[in-house]
Amino acid sequence: MEQFTAENGTVVEVFPCHLTVKDILQRKTNVTSSKDDREDPFYIVDLGKLVHLYKHWYDLLPSVKPFYAVKCNDDLMILQTLAVMGTGFDCASKSEIRAVLKLGVDPSRIIYANPCKQASHIKFAASSGVHLMTFDNEDELYKTKSYDPSAKMVLRILADDPMAICNLGVKFGAEVEAAPRLLSVAKRIGMDVVGVSFHVGSGAQSASAYANALASAKEVFLVAEQLGYTLKLLDIGGGFPGSLHSDALFQEVTSTINSSLASLFSQYKDLKIIGEPGRYFACSTHVLAVNITSKRCKVDNYEKHFMYYINDGIYGSFNCIFYDHTIPTPQVLKGSSDVVSDSSIWGPTCDGLDKINDSCLLPELNIGDWLYYEDMGAYTISAHSAFNGFSKPVVCYYCTDREYVELESLLVGTQPKEPLSCQLMNNQFDSTSVAQEIDCC
Repeated sequence: MEQFTAENGTVVEVFPCHLTVKDILQRKTNVTSSKDDREDPFYIVDLGKLVHLYKHWYDLLPSVKPFYAVKCNDDLMILQTLAVMGTGFDCASKSEIRAVLKLGVDPSRIIYANPCKQASHIKFAASSGVHLMTFDNEDELYKTKSYDPSAKMVLRILADDPMAICNLGVKFGAEVEAAPRLLSVAKRIGMDVVGVSFHVGSGAQSASAYANALASAKEVFLVAEQLGYTLKLLDIGGGFPGSLHSDALFQEVTSTINSSLASLFSQYKDLKIIGEPGRYFACSTHVLAVNITSKRCKVDNYEKHFMYYINDGIYGSFNCIFYDHTIPTPQVLKGSSDVVSDSSIWGPTCDGLDKINDSCLLPELNIGDWLYYEDMGAYTISAHSAFNGFSKPVVCYYCTDREYVELESLLVGTQPKEPLSCQLMNNQFDSTSVAQEIDCC
């Protein structure tokens, strides 16, 4: 097995491309079986998949520059890989902005996309050169005026997909009818509004939600023109699917977006369009391996029910069950049987709510066996807590030999690297950031 060491000291293992995720996990668990921490949960993270997803984005959305939503997964290597490929970043706090800037990302590649911000965070963003930020109410304009009068404001409008995993419209987004008043206030107090944004909800399920949101954004563009604004930015937000089996939905969503952009915004020749994908990049890159630490068997009417206790739970990586409405699917790493029993899977804490799977059919397993869960990269490790003293799983990074040369050239060495976006034939952007192009700094 080959490996290389990234510029920040992280080791990335390289596996033959014919190996499956299960093959890689079996190799990893065989290695850990001889170590003291052999029971500890761990992630394997496919950095090569990020390269594929980045190219796939531009294949289907060539006119939309991705600004990765850091809140989804703030893993350093995820951020580093996306940074050297050329993405922008959607940050929601001072800490997220600081983390991205430490990677050497130019502040003009950051949008501070939290519509309701703490004053000290606005001051930090301004002092760091991050001036592009969203708002959805009048008070936010006055507050921002006090702490960053040179801010370039983006009006976030209400646009919800009612079928989204997490609706955001209950908290953020101005009604389209409020746009004339908000834009007038901004003009009166001397705040520069440069664009419109929306977010249809995390984990959107309906392509039509994007079409409706873009139609609303066009209404606001027309209102802004009547008030003397020349808007330069359209931010279509996030919500893009990212699980292993969601590409058909992603293609439907992107086709709808492209059609709406062509019919509604083609006359804006200098318009810069960005999106804020989070789970699209993070979800399928992470696989979580957990160990069965305890086992109970209950018998009811001669039917066995097995209770398995694993070393990660809802206060850890599986917080996604509550926060992201995820239904995780356990898979058995070793062994198989035609005989399965009704089973439940429980986390390691002393809380009775710490249940991952209420009922699933599994072969009888033993203490020390491994389970694994795919699609565990979105809104999991980023919200991990240390309740009951259980720490975060170790993270192991890998790629296949298909992406090895490309990833090594991006992540190793100290010489400035050309962003991958400059190398893509279908990419309409160059290495100049969106924010620079709209004079946001």
